Amino acid sequence: MRVRIPAVATALLIAALAGCAGPGDGSRKHATDTRGTADAKAPAGRSGAVGAPTGTHSPAGRPAPAERPGDLPGLGPRTRAEVPRDAEQVVVVTGGGRDAARSTVVLYERSAADGKTGDREGDGGGGTAWRAGPSWKAHNAARGWTDHHRQGDLRSPAGVFRLTDAGGKLPDPGTRLSYDHAVQGFTISGTGAEGEPLAGAFDYVVAINYNRKAGTSPRDWTRPLGADRGGGIWFHVDHDGPTQGCISLSRAHMRTLLRTLDPARHPVVVMGPAGSLAD
Repeated sequence: MRVRIPAVATALLIAALAGCAGPGDGSRKHATDTRGTADAKAPAGRSGAVGAPTGTHSPAGRPAPAERPGDLPGLGPRTRAEVPRDAEQVVVVTGGGRDAARSTVVLYERSAADGKTGDREGDGGGGTAWRAGPSWKAHNAARGWTDHHRQGDLRSPAGVFRLTDAGGKLPDPGTRLSYDHAVQGFTISGTGAEGEPLAGAFDYVVAINYNRKAGTSPRDWTRPLGADRGGGIWFHVDHDGPTQGCISLSRAHMRTLLRTLDPARHPVVVMGPAGSLAD
């Protein structure tokens, strides 16, 4: 593995960075190895749900289960119960395993016609409640997944989170999400966990509403749960290696995601290892 910065500096970066971008303008370097704190012991619940824009889990305020609990493939009853009823776009990120750094991403959409067919459990009749898009290859964090994300643990938070804000170094490709175009603000240098260059990784990003304030730029570093719970968890352009907590897709797939997501359809991401999502 190629190391571009001293080991002491690397350790400091791991301690300072919570997700894929650092506080402020997003210009701090990624760490160049996968050393970090051990995964904290997870509570019974996951690290987040869509009941609050910060991604906090709040059983009392949990949204009602999805109208059709059997029609999102790979999701078990606990996961389905966290998908809000108003979500008509659901991005499912399925990790290869608890400690795996590779995932698959599928965007499911419910058509207007589907929304008028009633609340048939499982939709075993003539229609399909959700339409699946293509399956895309992705990277997640270097150490895999966690139900209780902590700053620097090099794991992606598992849970259900709203998708409300986007941005990037390149101009808006045509998204309906709020978009923060900031050339310097999304500049990143250094190398990734496997020595890969990071140039272009933040050309396009979609903020994942884990421990962040919804309705703000992805670069906003407000952390409602506190800095020790990490943040800066985004979809961004893949740099051919694992991330610190984000989900990375090819440039073409990021452009497609940005152009497809529609705030009027209340998009969410459901993300985690396959076994966890099947609960």
